[in-house]
Amino acid sequence: MMSCLLGKSEGKVRVGFYNNSCPNAETIVRSVVHQSAISDQNNLPSLLRLHFHDCFVHGCDASILIDRGSEVDEKRAFGHQGVRGFDVVETAKAQLEAACPGIVSCSDILAMAARDAVFLSQGPWYDVETGRRDGLVSNVTLAAHMPDVADSIHKLKAKFLAKGLTAQDLVILSGAHTIGTTACFFVNQRLYEFPANGGSDPSISPGFLGELKSTCPRNGDVNVRLAMDRGSEKVFDKQILGNIRSGTAVLQSDAALYQDEATKRAVDSYFGLPGPSFEADFTASMIKLGRIGVWTGSKGQIRRVCSSFN
Repeated sequence: MMSCLLGKSEGKVRVGFYNNSCPNAETIVRSVVHQSAISDQNNLPSLLRLHFHDCFVHGCDASILIDRGSEVDEKRAFGHQGVRGFDVVETAKAQLEAACPGIVSCSDILAMAARDAVFLSQGPWYDVETGRRDGLVSNVTLAAHMPDVADSIHKLKAKFLAKGLTAQDLVILSGAHTIGTTACFFVNQRLYEFPANGGSDPSISPGFLGELKSTCPRNGDVNVRLAMDRGSEKVFDKQILGNIRSGTAVLQSDAALYQDEATKRAVDSYFGLPGPSFEADFTASMIKLGRIGVWTGSKGQIRRVCSSFN
């Protein structure tokens, strides 16, 4: 397990890595993220997800950003469908190159932008560890084991464990669905062709099932968007976990968290008195995610343009 976390690293990421070499790096990224949110608030959840999708495949190495116009590029993977925010990262990179040429990695931009997205969604602020370098590989086959909305809870736990992440991390990082939307494409199987019975997922609250079917009718437009966190999709909070408890989770993979003893216990813990802080635990899991498979020291490269190897 530890080889997955540290196998490509010859050093450690740390807070303040750019304090001397590019002291305004985080300010520049934060400004770009803020401006992107003004033009389209959906950029915030997109940037949070972009960091997760990058780290989960080949480590936090910005491999998801490579775009050679080839079908073998990692970003073309089925598991990355709907991932956005690439243009925001490139804007931040261009400004950083103008200020500090060849210093700030694209993988660090992803980590900083994810933190800023959480904070600008009224979530917690946390210090981002930096010092990652960009990877030299981007291949669609490496993304074959991304978590999928149709995965069983046992498969989800196994995929997270393979990355050194616990069942608790699975719950917490799924909590990122507190902001943003999904498409009917990712919901329809749960509504009309649920594998267990060929109909609807019985874990969906009956009243909510009608609401979902109204938004995503059978044979309707699969691109219609709906909030992943019913009633609170623009605010970072723990309501998504409350929805899971009440049968009003939108995604099957979120609902599955209440079908396993360990993950159910983790969900319920945030509603006990006294209970743990969802915000504090989310911060810890994000930092843990950001350490997966990092390149540091002289490994990898600092890309001049995030979508291309040097």
